[in-house]
Amino acid sequence: MYTAHFGLREVPFSITPDTSFFFTSPHSQEALNTLLVAARNGEGFIKITGEVGTGKTLLCRKFMATVGEGFVTAYIPNPYLEPRTLMLALADELGVVLDKDVDQHQLLKALTMRLMELAGQDKRVLLCLDEAQAIPVESLEALRLLTNLETEKRKLLQIVLFGQPELNRKLELESIRQLAQRITFHYHLGPLTRDDLEYYLAHRLRVAGFAGARIFSRSAVSRLFSASGGIPRLVNILANKSLMVAYGEGRQQVSRKHVAEAARDTGAVKRRLWPWLGGFSVLLAAAGGLAWALTQ
Repeated sequence: MYTAHFGLREVPFSITPDTSFFFTSPHSQEALNTLLVAARNGEGFIKITGEVGTGKTLLCRKFMATVGEGFVTAYIPNPYLEPRTLMLALADELGVVLDKDVDQHQLLKALTMRLMELAGQDKRVLLCLDEAQAIPVESLEALRLLTNLETEKRKLLQIVLFGQPELNRKLELESIRQLAQRITFHYHLGPLTRDDLEYYLAHRLRVAGFAGARIFSRSAVSRLFSASGGIPRLVNILANKSLMVAYGEGRQQVSRKHVAEAARDTGAVKRRLWPWLGGFSVLLAAAGGLAWALTQ
């Protein structure tokens, strides 16, 4: 709606995890480096935690796109699955052909043979589980048993858990203490700092095609930081709405007032981080901007 007005090719602050917008802040770069080092070391379990909206899914996708040709990646975005269904999902990701009524023994045998086949091709298999705090305890234990499969030199399967801090509390359970002991690499994603935010905004605008000097005034950036707490998803929601408000007024720069209006409109979103439940005032402002544009 506002892209042409600001000289953009695309919307710069979508909440869809697009790896072309991946921002290498100190936090995200350290997390990515941790993942790459751990994967190449052949560790069984790797854990990345972070609060809601800190960019875990985007990091996961960037990691899978970066590991290189020596790896085969499997991705399960919703692992709230009982053990057998989780194994079936993994088999599907690895291209394992199964009989319709395959029993548990044949399922595990087929998975093992596929993992051995890939190891024979000098491929390492990475299973990335998003929203890992939702995995049932029994399924975590099933995953641990899968990581027992190994050649004389390395594991046949590495597992990367991406989850909210609740995952840490789940891993403290006595029943899965053996899994917790196998997590040798861990990183916690934090929010953006005030300085990071300045570069984050400029980076996303540049990727979206902006070639000008500055869209967000310094006071707007400060207000955006205080309203979002540096949480990338909230930054995206507020920045997007701020651009709509500025567009609605026919302005070429986002001011502190525009961000404040976006923040008021996003009060419910900040509490629950459900962006599609925001109010309608910003959309009305954008509609006003469309009318303004048509009159020019």
